[in-house]
Amino acid sequence: MSARSKARKRALDILFQADVRGEDLPAILAAEAKRAANEPAREASWLYAREIVDGVIDNREAIDEQITTFAKDWSLARMPAVDRAVLRIGVWEILYNDEVPAAVAIDEAIELAKEFSTDDSGSFVHGVLARIARSS
Repeated sequence: MSARSKARKRALDILFQADVRGEDLPAILAAEAKRAANEPAREASWLYAREIVDGVIDNREAIDEQITTFAKDWSLARMPAVDRAVLRIGVWEILYNDEVPAAVAIDEAIELAKEFSTDDSGSFVHGVLARIARSS
């Protein structure tokens, strides 16, 4: 598994944790940064995970607006928390990270959804992110 794939999993964990617990995302990020400082072997994945989470924090309104616009008949509140987190990562990569091709961002998000969410989540995530990528 690539360092970026591992980073996406770490970012998913942080975003999911903040969402489910209703905790402050920057505070959880700071706690994870402290933990990561004691795990030098995971530094490569931590740096990109932090970039993702910082990007989601900085662009949260625009990201959520994109998700809401392109998730046909689904409000953010109605989505499983894992799907919300996966979509936020995917949208950030598609719209704000020029280093990641949209197709790669979509494929990685689908894999995360398949691994950590419901049976239908992979298709749902694919549909939403594909529509966002086409519109951007």
